[in-house]
Amino acid sequence: MQDTIDYIKKQIKDFTPEIGIILGSGLGDFADNMTGVRVKYQDIPGFEKSTVAGHKGQLVFGEVEGKRAVVMQGRYHYYEGYHISRIVYPVKVMKKLGVKTLIITNAAGSVNKKYKAGDLMVITDHINLMGVNPLIGENDASLGDRFPDMSEIYKESLINTALQLAKEHNIILRQGVYAAMSGPSYETPAEINMLRIMGADAVGMSTVPEALVANYCGMEVLGISCITNSAAGVHPSRLSHAEVVATAAKAKDSFKNLLVSVIRRI
Repeated sequence: MQDTIDYIKKQIKDFTPEIGIILGSGLGDFADNMTGVRVKYQDIPGFEKSTVAGHKGQLVFGEVEGKRAVVMQGRYHYYEGYHISRIVYPVKVMKKLGVKTLIITNAAGSVNKKYKAGDLMVITDHINLMGVNPLIGENDASLGDRFPDMSEIYKESLINTALQLAKEHNIILRQGVYAAMSGPSYETPAEINMLRIMGADAVGMSTVPEALVANYCGMEVLGISCITNSAAGVHPSRLSHAEVVATAAKAKDSFKNLLVSVIRRI
């Protein structure tokens, strides 16, 4: 960890980020126009390489609406074969760098039949069905408590702010529960039916590990899903990652407007 921090600080000098942003599949364009320092994951000691299309695999340090931010332009996933502790390592690094608020975004499939491709959804809670918890192992007391409370992982005040701003900007913003599966295969129709019965509104293969660790580290968390496709059994068409990336690209204007508005208000 110290090697990671030392390397990053050499690149960013005295820049201290207060907001962290994780950009999901097809949403990386948000950071393209940021002015600042770009550091590739593969050059950072302790970081892994992102191998999924739609993930550029770099940290971007700069200002967004006058706020100092560090943006993960793409993430890596449990299904890529990395240990779960590696998936959440960047979140711990953000905490050490000074980040207090973490905005996590993703591309997700709709479980709720009322939601359609192109909608945005603010995450109110989640269901962890990945079969693993990133907090398993020796606890680092400098980051958080051994048994952290999880009754409000996604900060209610941030959720309300996002809903209010979406209304002001005429952006359709759903709200619901995000279910995380390990992937990389998409879910079966039977699994989607199970998730619906359990109370999930959207499903994906990320976000939950990062949200768990961010909450554990004392950060305030906001989660936003871009609904990029109907989950299996909801719509007769077959699912593909290309569809996910393409739909996210179509929704990028609404996504960017919402994200910028929230950051301005924080």
